[in-house]
Amino acid sequence: MKQFSDDIGMEFGLEKCAKASFKKGKLTSTRNIVIDVDTEIQELGKEGGYKYLDVDESGGIQHNKMKEKTRKEYNRRVRAILRTELNGRNKMEAINSLAVAVVQYSFGIIDWKISKLKKIDTKTRKLLNMHKMLHPKADVERLYIPRKDGGTDLIEVETAFKTAAIGKHKERRYPKQLRTIRIQSHKFNNQERH
Repeated sequence: MKQFSDDIGMEFGLEKCAKASFKKGKLTSTRNIVIDVDTEIQELGKEGGYKYLDVDESGGIQHNKMKEKTRKEYNRRVRAILRTELNGRNKMEAINSLAVAVVQYSFGIIDWKISKLKKIDTKTRKLLNMHKMLHPKADVERLYIPRKDGGTDLIEVETAFKTAAIGKHKERRYPKQLRTIRIQSHKFNNQERH
């Protein structure tokens, strides 16, 4: 590697490099790799880790650590958006494109439990309530319905996860909510006739 970098006249950042050795899936300790007299690649420590595509890894993905990091970043972005002077519609669009995207990126990488995603949705509703964007007694389902159908068009993190998991198209991202509204409106119409 040293000869290659010298040949092309390019210097690699070897001080950022580390090596990890695994035997039967367990991180083991071995000697450092000597490149030349002055340079060697250090062993990655047991508590150390590395990032690949912004996901912390070391002997596999550290799911709990990454879930916490993703959740904190999502909440930070939602708070920042809600502090802006955007109107309600633009705040919802900003949350969908800037905050929900952080969690959506992790769906194929991190093992999420539905209960954790529901907690993220609950926290989002609490933040909306704190910033006077949602009344405490407001209908939760309406929050996630498309704007053209009378909702606020916020993407529910749990629904986004299920959509990503089964690969449905965007047009069909609210089937549960729309079915609930159709049933409730049908019941309401029948009560008016009697």
